[in-house]
Amino acid sequence: MIETITGDLTVQPQQRFALVVAEFNAYITAKLAEGAAECIRRHGGKDSQITQISVPGAFEIPTVANQLAKSGKYAAIICLGCVIRGQTSHFDHVADQVSRGVGMIGPATGVPTIFGVITADTQEQALDRAGLKHGNTGWHAALAAISMASVMAKITK
Repeated sequence: MIETITGDLTVQPQQRFALVVAEFNAYITAKLAEGAAECIRRHGGKDSQITQISVPGAFEIPTVANQLAKSGKYAAIICLGCVIRGQTSHFDHVADQVSRGVGMIGPATGVPTIFGVITADTQEQALDRAGLKHGNTGWHAALAAISMASVMAKITK
C-alpha cells in the first residue's frame, strides 16, 4: 500500500505564522492581510500565533521573508502584496523578482514560503482577487501555508 501524506487544515498550538505585507497598494494588501489572518483564525489559530511585518513594497518581501524563515520561529511565511501593471516595464521587473525571490526561500530554508502577491493588469482585477469577486488571495495563501506547515511537520518527524 502506498503511504500518502497530506496536509491537515488545523493550526496546531505550537505553530506560528508570519505575514509579510507590502504597504504599496495598501488599500488592497490590507484586505489580503485581513483574509490571511481570518483564515488562520477559522482553522484554529489565535492572533498570538500571527506576526505581521510591513515592508515598503512587493520588491522588499523576499528579503524579510528570508530572514523570518531563517529565524526558525515560524511554521510558514505568507507573502502578501499587489503589483498592478502600469505604462512602463516596471511591473515586469518587480513581479518577476518577487516571484523568483519568494520561490527560492522555501527550498533553501525548508520553511514553506507562500506566494500571495497579486499580479494584475488592472486595479479592478486586483480588487477582485482581494475579496470582491474571485475570493481573497490572502485567505488562499494562508490555507496553503497551514497545509504546508502540516506536511512539513509530518515529513520531518
